[in-house]
Amino acid sequence: MTLRVLLADDQALLRDTFRILLDTADDITVVGEAADGREAVRLTRKLRPDVVIMDIRMPEVDGLAATSEICADPELRASRILILTTYETDEYVAQALRAGAAGFIGKGIGAEDLLNAVRTVADGDTLLSPAATRSLVTRFLATPDAPRPHDPDRLAVLTPREREMVALVATGLSNQEIAERMFLSPFTVRAHVQRAMTKLEARDRAQLVVIAYRTGLVEN
Repeated sequence: MTLRVLLADDQALLRDTFRILLDTADDITVVGEAADGREAVRLTRKLRPDVVIMDIRMPEVDGLAATSEICADPELRASRILILTTYETDEYVAQALRAGAAGFIGKGIGAEDLLNAVRTVADGDTLLSPAATRSLVTRFLATPDAPRPHDPDRLAVLTPREREMVALVATGLSNQEIAERMFLSPFTVRAHVQRAMTKLEARDRAQLVVIAYRTGLVEN
């Protein structure tokens, strides 16, 4: 299956570079480009891409607002947002995480890492490095309007093994890394994580991380 990607960045040169890199893959195709957030939302509704590579800082409607609008639309649930940022600790990234962004990449990302990022985000798997996870969650919890840990009973729907998986996901571990630590197959880990996401109504692993911290399952 070919993954369909929409590029949203106000810099034409960067879009061209990313398009060239993505087009080297047989399983990825760029279906559209947007120069601002408003156009990104419009094209997402029109083209229904699997992944939107979204820059945070764009004119008129920025990437944060566009991410919020896309993720709030049930009809666009299948489109994953991959945030493009200069630094993993960008001050807006935590807000994008809360808005429903599914992953984060830097503008200096290499070709192979870019391709893998698109594939893993589209697959709902690994989203953040451990360092990025800690940084982003710290920022998320430090924002004035961030809710304090609450509702631990929300996790009651999970089995002990699923709770364990969610806690490991919250540290930034990939399915493969969790599998190696738990002496399980990646398929088994993926199944547990997917069931936990379904039970907790988490859109993706990024939201699963937030839930883990908000419920007190793990502490910053």
